[in-house]
Amino acid sequence: MPSTPPSVPRNRSASGLVYAVLSAATFGSSGALGKSLLEAGWTPGAVVGGRIGLAAIIMVVPAAWMMRGQWGRLRGAVALMAGYGAVAIALCQFFYFNAVARMSPPVALMLEYLAPIILVGWVWARTRRRPGTLTIAGTAVAMLGLVLVLDLLSAQRVDPVGVLWGVGAAVCLAVYFVLSAKSDGVLPPLVTVAGGMVFGAFTLAVLAVVGLLPVSAAFVDVGLFGGQVSWIVPLAGITLVAAVVAYTLGIVGTQRLGSKVASFVSLTEVLFSVIASWILIGDVPGPMQFLGGALIVGGVVMVRADELRAPAEVEADLVPDSAPEALPAADLATGALPTVERRA
Repeated sequence: MPSTPPSVPRNRSASGLVYAVLSAATFGSSGALGKSLLEAGWTPGAVVGGRIGLAAIIMVVPAAWMMRGQWGRLRGAVALMAGYGAVAIALCQFFYFNAVARMSPPVALMLEYLAPIILVGWVWARTRRRPGTLTIAGTAVAMLGLVLVLDLLSAQRVDPVGVLWGVGAAVCLAVYFVLSAKSDGVLPPLVTVAGGMVFGAFTLAVLAVVGLLPVSAAFVDVGLFGGQVSWIVPLAGITLVAAVVAYTLGIVGTQRLGSKVASFVSLTEVLFSVIASWILIGDVPGPMQFLGGALIVGGVVMVRADELRAPAEVEADLVPDSAPEALPAADLATGALPTVERRA
């Protein structure tokens, strides 16, 4: 386990670890819950639209309460929340659930977790500065893991469309990292997430109205826990548990651990996704895919470890010089490289 930063009291670190692990566990259930709806006839657009729309309605109330008397702060953050909601929330989840429709949820999640590797390439291209040796090694390990996750060494046919959807989700998650770094201190994180949910729901609604986003739902029983349950169960779970509760716990955990340590803890989401898929829908990746997933996570850990060695340099690469001045520490919940809170 990563060591506790000196500025974080031990008791806050212990409770923060609990919150962060619970956040990863609740996020990890989203793929399996969404898969049950997809297999019952729901389109990815309907799953994502229902989840984001309901979460926006629920989260906007506490967000409005937090902003009472501070409404002027929203004016400078509208563009940020719009980009965050449209790309990091709406498109990221839409791409992810399209990938889930064509492959196992844990495999789709492993593809999405290539986002830090994509970000390494983006920073390298932007700054023309070669990454550290550990970062390059971590990228190579993650790429080897990708080969195993997709089972490219066997005769099994890989669904290229599903892979493209998964990579698209990874790109959106990389955008999330950049926007979150830029949003550091602009608004309280819960307000940023709630605003993003509202803009995300609006984005999906516009795409649906113009015909670019097929939305169709079958209000029938779905397969969960080896039996049949009402469609309300997975929809409520994917909204209340895997969105509202997951984001809230993640925010509290990040405040208590610090974004760097919390980003390592969030990697356990892959493990929880495997467990949730096994329990909820009986879908488990094969042994080689497990190994590939371990290599992807290991590669990301190596990249993260390299970031910890030069946090100021990484922060300068990600946050433009025009980024807003940070607010007092009491208002912050994420640092320059936030936790991998998706998302999906």
